[in-house]
Amino acid sequence: MAFLIVYLVRVLMGPSVWDRLVGFSLISSKIVLLIVVYASIREINYFLDFAIIYALLGFICITFITIFLRDRLKNEKM
Repeated sequence: MAFLIVYLVRVLMGPSVWDRLVGFSLISSKIVLLIVVYASIREINYFLDFAIIYALLGFICITFITIFLRDRLKNEKM
């Protein structure tokens, strides 16, 4: 759980937007990992479906935010 605090600090105080985005991605992947471990220990199979959905949504969000920021920063430089 300590790693989540470190990543949260990176998201809140990151020196650049890209560092914050990487921190958000790391938090998302660790939450998926925690869901999978919990589902395996408790033998709750439908939690694995939640983990897959959460991972896909996290990936899609990171991709769209990256595209948005890339275009926004590109227009600011012009």
